[in-house]
Amino acid sequence: MRLITILGSLNIKNIILILQYLKAIIMKTKFFVILSMLTFSFAHAQEEQQVDSELNSAKGITFQNGDMFLEGAIKISTGGDQDFYGFSPKFGYFLNDKVAVGAKLNYSSNDVESTNTKTNIFGVGAFARYYFLELDKKRFKAFAEAGLGYGRNRVETPVNDDTSNSVTGDITVGLNYFVTKNIAVTFTLANVLAYNSVSPEDGVSSNTFDLNINLFENIFDQPQFGLLYRF
Repeated sequence: MRLITILGSLNIKNIILILQYLKAIIMKTKFFVILSMLTFSFAHAQEEQQVDSELNSAKGITFQNGDMFLEGAIKISTGGDQDFYGFSPKFGYFLNDKVAVGAKLNYSSNDVESTNTKTNIFGVGAFARYYFLELDKKRFKAFAEAGLGYGRNRVETPVNDDTSNSVTGDITVGLNYFVTKNIAVTFTLANVLAYNSVSPEDGVSSNTFDLNINLFENIFDQPQFGLLYRF
């Protein structure tokens, strides 16, 4: 309103007042722009510091008696002739800084379209894990794990519906790499040793035993990736 009133009678004095009025508006605008930029820069700097602090917290991490973790992997493969879904969570409890024991579950479903065959597997088990190597300021931890499990398997085809029970045992080698003090990426490598006993409800039982002699040649053949959360 003030600007409209001034424009009604233009003269030198009023022009000066208009310029002063516009200058005041520009100065206020600059102030708010600078204030906004400073606020954003401060918030961004704080966020970067928090991220750096969280990443640095993974350095020198050690386990102790009473520590627990949840670990798991999800595998999904779709397209083409086959659809596969798998989920394998674990819960572990540390007895000391190197040894953990726990329980595990396993579920998978595999559907092959060309043969119209569907396989479902559900299993439960227990494991013991030993950490034997630490590198990169203790971020990187290698472990050996022995597991024992029981599974229920069902295979459905157009002509049959077979159910079997299985007992499994294995020794595996794996790696944890901690990106923060609580979160690690897990790599489970090839089995060193694996035993599997399958007992069909209608059929002959079978037992298989595999020993990976060329461990360092085949260790990365089929790695499985997952996440670990320590608390």
